[in-house]
Amino acid sequence: MSESRLHFHFLSLILLCCVSPSSFYTFTYDSTSYVACHPNQTQALTEFMNEFDSSQCYLSDPSNGVWCDKSTGAVTMLRLQACLSGTLKPNSSLFRLHHLRHLVLYQNNFLSSSLPLEFGNLSRLEVLYLANNSFVGQGPSSFNNLSLLTYLVLSLNKLTGSFPLLRNLSKLSVLDLSNNHFSGTLNPSNTGLFELRHLSYLGLGCNNFSSSLPSEFGNLNRLEFLNLSSNGFSGQVPSSLNNLSLLSILSLSQNELTGGLPLLRNLSKLSFLSLSHNHFTGTLNPNSTRLFELHHLRYLDLSSNNFSSSIPSEIGNLNRLEVLALSSNDFFGQVPPTISNLTSLTQLYLEDNQLTGSFPLVQNLTMLSVLSLYGNHFSGTIPSSLVNMPFLSILDLRGNDLTGSIEFPNSSTLSMLESLYLGNNHFEGKIIEPISKLINLTHLGLSFLNTSYPIDVSLFSSLKDLVLLDLSGNRISPASLDSNSEIPTNLESLYLQGCCINEFPNILKSLEKLEIVVLSDNKIEGKVPEWLWKLPRLDTMFLTNNLFDGLEGPEEVFVNSSVENLFMDQNYFEGEIPILPLSINVFVASSNRFTGSIPLSICNYRDLKFLMLSYNNLTGPIPQCLCNLTYVHLRKNNLEGSIPDGFISVLLYGHLTSLRNCSSLAFLVADHNRIKDKFPFWLKVLPNLQVLILSSNKLYGSISPPDQGPLRFPELQIFEISYNKFTGSLPPTYFVNWKASSLTMNEDGGLYMVHTDPKYINTDVTDLRYKGLSMEQKYVLNSYATIDLSGNRIEVEIPESIGLLKALIALNLSNNAFIGHIPLSFSNLGKLESLDLSSNQLSGTIPNGLGSLSFLEYINVSHNKLKGEIPQGTQITGQPKSSFEGNAGLCGLPLQETCFGTNAPPTQQPSGEEEEEEEVLNWKAVVIRYGPGVLLGLAIAQIIASYKPEWLLKLVGPNKCRSR
Repeated sequence: MSESRLHFHFLSLILLCCVSPSSFYTFTYDSTSYVACHPNQTQALTEFMNEFDSSQCYLSDPSNGVWCDKSTGAVTMLRLQACLSGTLKPNSSLFRLHHLRHLVLYQNNFLSSSLPLEFGNLSRLEVLYLANNSFVGQGPSSFNNLSLLTYLVLSLNKLTGSFPLLRNLSKLSVLDLSNNHFSGTLNPSNTGLFELRHLSYLGLGCNNFSSSLPSEFGNLNRLEFLNLSSNGFSGQVPSSLNNLSLLSILSLSQNELTGGLPLLRNLSKLSFLSLSHNHFTGTLNPNSTRLFELHHLRYLDLSSNNFSSSIPSEIGNLNRLEVLALSSNDFFGQVPPTISNLTSLTQLYLEDNQLTGSFPLVQNLTMLSVLSLYGNHFSGTIPSSLVNMPFLSILDLRGNDLTGSIEFPNSSTLSMLESLYLGNNHFEGKIIEPISKLINLTHLGLSFLNTSYPIDVSLFSSLKDLVLLDLSGNRISPASLDSNSEIPTNLESLYLQGCCINEFPNILKSLEKLEIVVLSDNKIEGKVPEWLWKLPRLDTMFLTNNLFDGLEGPEEVFVNSSVENLFMDQNYFEGEIPILPLSINVFVASSNRFTGSIPLSICNYRDLKFLMLSYNNLTGPIPQCLCNLTYVHLRKNNLEGSIPDGFISVLLYGHLTSLRNCSSLAFLVADHNRIKDKFPFWLKVLPNLQVLILSSNKLYGSISPPDQGPLRFPELQIFEISYNKFTGSLPPTYFVNWKASSLTMNEDGGLYMVHTDPKYINTDVTDLRYKGLSMEQKYVLNSYATIDLSGNRIEVEIPESIGLLKALIALNLSNNAFIGHIPLSFSNLGKLESLDLSSNQLSGTIPNGLGSLSFLEYINVSHNKLKGEIPQGTQITGQPKSSFEGNAGLCGLPLQETCFGTNAPPTQQPSGEEEEEEEVLNWKAVVIRYGPGVLLGLAIAQIIASYKPEWLLKLVGPNKCRSR
């Protein structure tokens, strides 16, 4: 996604996520009934404020204060915003204000307080606004006592549990629980939600609710605002939503909803409709959806679904649209000329579809500020008048089949265009010169233009305001990269990936505002110059895949640089790992020639979170402090010793600290080393550990906890300890309470494993014997769970509790000494695609339930002691004969032995070469299915081809709705 998508998500946030009830509705109360309290009556406020640090409270601010009833003098309204810090206790003086009718506590810091039950004592409350206060725990059942309440806002906290009981709040008109951690289902029989017939505003977005949408939503026929976005709702949208004829804003985005476009016939007042990031399918048939009869629509977002059709010409009927987003679907054909009817349109997003034809007729859309068409098949030339559209500031045309020369009128110097992306097209002739006239440009992407001549960087010197320039994939004139050449001095981000550069570009020396430099995939050799580390604002440096062999200059220059993110992998750096910059956050140095041990000085970096040192020649032990990081990747070195004991206190930052506190560790990859130790059971106390890969070491002993109970990794999804020397037994409860037991593992709604820093994803994660092939798995979906215990000496029955791991996709227990029967509970593993139980001592029959696993593409039970008939099902009979060989008692297809005492007629079996080809083809199918998106996301999310504004997008965008 590009900068245009950033603007789009900002608008979404403004129109939806930031549409609080107070902006959608105003507090209504009879101002003649309230007066400022006399000084003697403000004692209640003073007493309450004294319970907290209230030094930031300014009662002169009209949003803060206390008001009293004109008749009785009792305190009836209290408002305090962004000024209290401390714990709200059950015995607070607040709960003695029994006459309160309006209570507004907003954006305070109540230090993770729970909501006291005593709120239920304030039985005269009509308005309770508690948003953004850091409250935790469950919503108290005592809220149900507040029968006069009309306005309840608990948004932007950290509340958990199921939907609170609100049955008695029959007068409620505004309910906002968004941006919390509520979970479970919206069961009509026990929530009371659908009995609140006066509700006009309902905000449940950004929680963890799941299940289908109850048809009882149709009972809430006074709703004007409904936000159910960013949850786990699934199934089809109930037709009863069509009863909500007063609805103005409807967002169902970021869920797991399916089916065709929901029935919207009666929602004639709808102005905002977002169905993005679901699994809707089908066409936009004007005769069945009635979508194009919603003449009040101003905002329509159908992006990131599976719609497949041409764009109907009836789209032109929605002439009040200001934002139209149809991106990331399978829309095809030409954009209908009726698009020119949408004269109020300010933002148009059609990217990532299969649209064809010439450039859409948008010149009539004079209000347009953002036009994003990238990732389609538009052909022909760019209309020369485009750049002079009066408000157009962002134009993204990357990845199309546009041709011809780029010609802009002489008046283009007056263009309002600020961001222009033209990469991956087929332009001809002079390209740079016309662009150099667009003097208001701040962001320019010209990657992979395939020009017949090298680009002269000095031609951009007229663009004085340029802060981002991407020339990746083009040949660059070497002379224009010399220190004597001119370049816009305000540049903050410069992308020169894959530009066939042989020498370090000295032109960077003069760019003191540079923050991001990408020089990956070039042929630059020698040492990295000392002056680079003196650039005062340099934050992120990519040197990946060059021929560098060292760092120039004294050590202290590098140590004192401002660099936070350094990528120097796939080079020829040698010697010991250098002492890193003090500000380092990400250090990637895989695939070099580093030797020696991992320096203990690495423990001194407070901000270091990501460390990737795989494929080097490092020796010695793993430092204990690495547990404090988020991501540790040490694959294929010569590391020795033990896995650091998590219960030993170590000296860190000058203080003794226990590795029990290593709560951030999410990825630990240390396979293919020489680590000799017992299984590190202390790791199971780490609350965020998602990936543990220790394969191909010298680990030994039991993998069962000393208490013989469940291993209980709360978040673990990838567990690989293959080819060690583990022995012993596994208790029946071994797999109880594993993350893989949840079918909705990703509560945040995102597709990939993404962590707190959105800039980075891992590109080198796991070796896995999957579907009979041993391969390095780079990309893994967030819902992807695997277990690999192969190549050990485990002698025990397979625990029945393995059937609890309903999200398991791959299981490899081969080359052990497992005994007993194949558990019947395997039939519960409905998402299983690969199962390898070969080379064990398993006996009995193959459970029939394996034949019903519809996703199972690979199974191998060869070389055991199994007997009986092989279950007959599509998934089983399609397997090669070799998957069942070595079991004297097995019969039935695909083996030649029948189960009726005679040999089956000879069938033509594939030769070994054919079997191998079949296996490879199976794997190719897997690559096709998962390759583009099966990601283990901590890594550089193609940062080289994207831009710094996206980092902000990922902080505020669809999967980060809980960011405060």
